[in-house]
Amino acid sequence: MPDLSVTPPFRVGVLGASGYSGRELCALVLGHPQLTLAFATANTQRGTTLRVRATGRMHDVPLIAPEAADLAGVDLVFAALPHGASAEWVAKAIAAGSRVVDLSSDLRPGHGGVTHALPAGVPHDAPYGLPELSRDHLRGARVVANPGCYATSILVALAPLARAGLIAPGATVSIAAASGVSGAGASPKLELLFAEITEDFRAYGVGNSHRHLFEMRAALSGMGADCDLLFTPHLLPVDRGILSTITVPLARPLANALAPYHAAYDGEPFVELTTALPALADVQHRNVVRLGAVLPSGMRQPTLLVFSAIDNLVKGAAGQAVQNANLMLGLPETAGLQA
Repeated sequence: MPDLSVTPPFRVGVLGASGYSGRELCALVLGHPQLTLAFATANTQRGTTLRVRATGRMHDVPLIAPEAADLAGVDLVFAALPHGASAEWVAKAIAAGSRVVDLSSDLRPGHGGVTHALPAGVPHDAPYGLPELSRDHLRGARVVANPGCYATSILVALAPLARAGLIAPGATVSIAAASGVSGAGASPKLELLFAEITEDFRAYGVGNSHRHLFEMRAALSGMGADCDLLFTPHLLPVDRGILSTITVPLARPLANALAPYHAAYDGEPFVELTTALPALADVQHRNVVRLGAVLPSGMRQPTLLVFSAIDNLVKGAAGQAVQNANLMLGLPETAGLQA
């Protein structure tokens, strides 16, 4: 690892800084010991100032038009742009010589379900940025596809089981996951107004229609899993956080519910294993996945219940993007991140 006392700061830019993930990125970059925020862009909010808290105080970040961003003058660009619109800017950043972490679904496995051709210069096989599962592919990469928030929570929970052949062949893995409202983005929507969501709890994206399923299926298939996913997301009347409850039919009995997770994740800086049940309060504003597992009684087939909690804006988006950027730039993976 480089000596941070002599490594010069890397200049980075944020495309789409007015969204929740973009704001979180600006705060993390401003608090990072080896990154300098060179620009932050917005479309409809261009010309305004973004107020973010970092290093214990408030910072004013000017928002410029995307067209005014000096893509050639930075070492790395975070693209926190809408799905379907990001790939064009990824191509421009690559052509300008910058590294890119793309937070949209455009470059993820299965392209998030998008079938349109990617612009020239954008790799169709950009590494999938889940460091706990594919760290070696991320070191020094030019472009990384940052995973979705639900996918992060669920894949970190299922990967040790898939790789160990513990998911029953042909099984249906059932996932009920609940997210805070920030996961829906910052665009004004009637159904996300305070009076519409407070004191309520509801499912959405039912019937396996959520875009994150594409990358989850692709990633699990690459790990050798032969299973169906039945994924039902829910909207919580809170700001941030995701809690996933996952029911996994097992290929064989387990004596210890957490044994596969200790084998896979002991020593990982951003995975916490707990014998208690993970809660949103455990992970908010932290770049961690907190996992618990229980062997339920009274089941005819061996079954594992897995619980996974993350902050959807940190480990589920901006924090993971910085984790990936650290690996791409040769910095310590944990630099600038709160475990």
